[in-house]
Amino acid sequence: MILAQDEMSAVFEEYPDASREHLIPVLQAVQSKLGYLSREAMVEVGERLGLPVSKVYGVATFYNQFRFQPLGKVHCQVCRGTACHVKGSGKVLDTLRKTLQIEPGQTTRDGKNSYEVVACIGACGLAPVVTVNGDFHAEMTADKVGKTLKKYLSKQEARDAHEKN
Repeated sequence: MILAQDEMSAVFEEYPDASREHLIPVLQAVQSKLGYLSREAMVEVGERLGLPVSKVYGVATFYNQFRFQPLGKVHCQVCRGTACHVKGSGKVLDTLRKTLQIEPGQTTRDGKNSYEVVACIGACGLAPVVTVNGDFHAEMTADKVGKTLKKYLSKQEARDAHEKN
């Protein structure tokens, strides 16, 4: 999926005098509309800001907030902050890696699942914490994460089936 020309124009309407110092907010706006930064979108941002694509890509890859693949319909964030690490988030992460057969930051080929590692979710008293599509799940274990994923996938499949009808 690439960003349509009218969507790109809408982003730049927010920044009518955009120049190189607006690169990060422009990238944030593009990702907000598209869900990730496609190669085509980064080329377009570079052209509009008068920057080489290598500069745009270099800035985008420097910051954790930017993604280069669309998120799965079921997206998990695994907290690896100190409290979550001590309480076993590494085992949760290993389970996701084995179950989904992708690495953090990737999306399954069918587009159903993705996950990422985050430094701290800010819910240390509930460690280890995983979010699934923005919902917090406290005291997560390797066993619980598989069951939680299945529950969200079932809900998503039901929504998809409902939308087709």
